[in-house]
Amino acid sequence: MPDDSQDRQQDLISGGHLVAKALKAEGVDVIYTLCGGHIIDIYDGCVDEGIEVVDVRHEQVAAHAADGYARITGKPGCAVVTAGPGTTDAVTGVANAFRAESPMLLIGGQGAHTQHKMGSLQDLPHVDMMTPITKFAATVPDTARAADMVSMAFRECYHGAPGPSFLEIPRDVLDAKVPVDKARVPEAGRYRASTRSAGDPEAVEKLADLLVHAEKPAILLGSQVWTTRATDAAVEFVRALNVPAYMNGAGRGTLPPGDPHHFQLSRRYAFANADVIVIVGTPFDFRMGYGKRLSPAATVVQIDLDYRTVGKNRDIDLGIVGDAGRVLKSVVESVSGRLDGGSVKRKAWLEELRTAEQTALEKRLPQLRSEASPIHPYRLVSEINDFLTEDSIYIGDGGDIVTFSGQVVQPKSPGHWMDPGPLGTLGVGVPFVLAAKQARPDKEVVALFGDGAFSLTGWDFETLVRYNLPFVGIVGNNSSMNQIRYGQAQKYGLERERVGNTLGDVHYDEFARMLGGYGEEVRDPADIGPALRRARESGLPSLINVWVDPDAYAPGTMNQTMYK
Repeated sequence: MPDDSQDRQQDLISGGHLVAKALKAEGVDVIYTLCGGHIIDIYDGCVDEGIEVVDVRHEQVAAHAADGYARITGKPGCAVVTAGPGTTDAVTGVANAFRAESPMLLIGGQGAHTQHKMGSLQDLPHVDMMTPITKFAATVPDTARAADMVSMAFRECYHGAPGPSFLEIPRDVLDAKVPVDKARVPEAGRYRASTRSAGDPEAVEKLADLLVHAEKPAILLGSQVWTTRATDAAVEFVRALNVPAYMNGAGRGTLPPGDPHHFQLSRRYAFANADVIVIVGTPFDFRMGYGKRLSPAATVVQIDLDYRTVGKNRDIDLGIVGDAGRVLKSVVESVSGRLDGGSVKRKAWLEELRTAEQTALEKRLPQLRSEASPIHPYRLVSEINDFLTEDSIYIGDGGDIVTFSGQVVQPKSPGHWMDPGPLGTLGVGVPFVLAAKQARPDKEVVALFGDGAFSLTGWDFETLVRYNLPFVGIVGNNSSMNQIRYGQAQKYGLERERVGNTLGDVHYDEFARMLGGYGEEVRDPADIGPALRRARESGLPSLINVWVDPDAYAPGTMNQTMYK
């Protein structure tokens, strides 16, 4: 009599393999992970589904990499970590994605259902911890529901503004097998709807009318312009309406440097003097002075994916909830035929702002060209800006040094700027490099680290070496957590400025070489450019250790309200 046990076995599928099928249906082609016994069946499923398993040295790196992958690709990222400390190590990465509106799924292990509340290995109330910092957090209750719950979590990532979701999967649920026909496996492209709302047509028409009659309009293009891939619509908008554009967050690079509508250094002046200000995809948070930096006499319009963000912290004259690209495109269509050739009357306004830009640049020029040693941070970031090409993705990971770079470094293409976002998380740099270089191997990746920031996740430089992911890394080294040091000096005097913020004089170039990468030390500003070029030519993960002046502080640091 023939043995049909093998045929019956082929009709069964494990929880881990169901998870992998759901990841594949979502378009996930890589997971970031640090191994643990609770989660290995997911790895086995990923092997079968052709999903790459990238192992890192710390779970925070895995979560940040999933966040970075989502930003670069427009697809949700995924990190898989074990229970207990594996999941708690990833909390910072999830929280950063939450504030940055980045869609990602963290899957955490959990002890077996049969050992619930018995004190099993690494048992913690993960869902309770993750709920406040995710859009969705749940336990997978049954093996047959594993793929269904993964798809549900991804769907919730896109409810309103994007964000992270969390699933914990008990070990017995993940390892168990169920008949294939008993498991719900949602089909790709058929379990969530489009979120590309064009906004309220009446509100769009009102915005169009405001802009037709505005004499001094200005627009801020925030991170949601990139999140919604609205670059073309934003460019068409500013050119058709002849509106000066400022960019922040991931919106940087929407317009290239040198574009007649690209402005950077005159934002405060513009917002103090404009008659209509349009804020796109940016909350009125600390970066915007909670809305207080906008002229009280201006008509303020806010466009955002999330209803809860519109009008928060500051009254507005018009709010539109919708996809940035769809809304801006609709406005352009609405003004067609009503605008005087791109609004020629605004030529004087743009010239006024260009003069303000030039004045600010000339004031800073001596520091940008400084020959001082230790090196002035403005000279360093100016050299980096000159070094970037149209294919360079720039990543900023640090406090004071990255604050300097925010005023000088201008990405030359959309989607080529990455920073942590409003949570201000240090340590995103190496994992963002990992994600960016894996997702876009055709792109050059250039990362600027503060020495304190690099120290948090720098051991995963070895991961970049192991996976052969070359990038140009620069450490602005002042042996201090300088942003905090400035605040302490202001609050408590110079005699107490060095409490809890001073680091060792670490030679990060030697660290890079030790791990198999390329490293150089720079003390003379004239050597910065050549060192960067040698790092590029090395074809290796690199760190250029640049000794910068510890007594030079960024204006953004000195203006922080917490230090007033």
